[in-house]
Amino acid sequence: MSAPLRAHWGLDPKVVFLNHGSFGACPTAVLQHQSELRARLEAEPVRFLGREVEPLLDEARTGLAAFVGADADDLAFMPNATSGVNTVLRNLRFQPGDELLTTDNEYNASKNALDVACAGMGAKVVVAKLPWPVPSPDAVVDAVMAQVTPRTRLLLIDHITSQTALVMPLAELVRRMRERGVETLVDGAHGPGMVPLALQELGAAYYTGNCHKWLCAPKGAAFLHVRKDLQAGMKPLVVSHGHNSPRTDRSRFRLEFDWTGTHDPTPFLCIPTALRVVGGLVPGGWPEVMASNRDKALTARRYLNTRLGQDTPLCPDTMVGSMVCVALPEGAPVRPEPPLYLDPLHVRLFEEHRVEVPVTPWPKAPQRHLRVSAQLYNTPADYEALGDALEALLR
Repeated sequence: MSAPLRAHWGLDPKVVFLNHGSFGACPTAVLQHQSELRARLEAEPVRFLGREVEPLLDEARTGLAAFVGADADDLAFMPNATSGVNTVLRNLRFQPGDELLTTDNEYNASKNALDVACAGMGAKVVVAKLPWPVPSPDAVVDAVMAQVTPRTRLLLIDHITSQTALVMPLAELVRRMRERGVETLVDGAHGPGMVPLALQELGAAYYTGNCHKWLCAPKGAAFLHVRKDLQAGMKPLVVSHGHNSPRTDRSRFRLEFDWTGTHDPTPFLCIPTALRVVGGLVPGGWPEVMASNRDKALTARRYLNTRLGQDTPLCPDTMVGSMVCVALPEGAPVRPEPPLYLDPLHVRLFEEHRVEVPVTPWPKAPQRHLRVSAQLYNTPADYEALGDALEALLR
């Protein structure tokens, strides 16, 4: 992709932005549409929130459902994927001795929610240790399935891991778990817009994903997909008017989740615009967006591994989406247990070279890795700038 595509985003031109994966970045055209919706809301709040927002949400949900391969009625809007994970875990009930399975690559916030849910019910968290580097998707499946026992009740799994940028073998894991009578809660924070989704075909019990990351909607746009047979009794984190609504024209799931109190619905309403704007930036639409970002990520990995003297990639190409993980050489300056975004190398990359890229202690300090993102606005020059900065700082 060419540098002019960056003009569709309002990113600081003085910063080499290689961290789309953390919070996304919203195109200016989508933000303009959000501003228009907010102005419409504030011009007559009662009309907008009381009479207009429900069909607008239905329209946005329909557009999102087509993109993720789902029935629109099975989707509930969420402010973020962490809220989706918490919603599911707060609704499930476990017995003392039950086991809830996850991996050592699970996103910290979701793992915390799992720990709290288990502690409150006397259940046990079981953590499957994945191989690192990862030789194959089958090695991941084997590591997870080896921890399944007759007491396993749920698998919490990232679709794309945050720390290590692995595209997990999700369909195989969901299938294998269901064969064992175990349902799956998928933390798909990075899924929408990075990889094609077909949620009905996948068959996972629960899938939650962000729309403000790779789909490029405004911040605060996410969803929770609940398989239809599991929606009965599912409650939002905030119980509101829908709980005792006498309406019969919508499902209880819709009535419970669509209105949980006054909030700004415009991030959700902008999802169709984000789909149209970003998909319209390249001739092949969203399939080309995803393929282009993946190709760019693989090229960046090869380039950075060469610059850093790393001979072997950390995972096969089949497990790469729009982000890659690159190992830093031994001997790089480290601080044990660095706070979020305060790793000294992360800070120096930004302050001295204006390169924004996360540095994570993985698997644990003093070992560290870079997680590098690829989005339409990135160019080869961005990765060359990162390589130059690393050479200067690690010399």
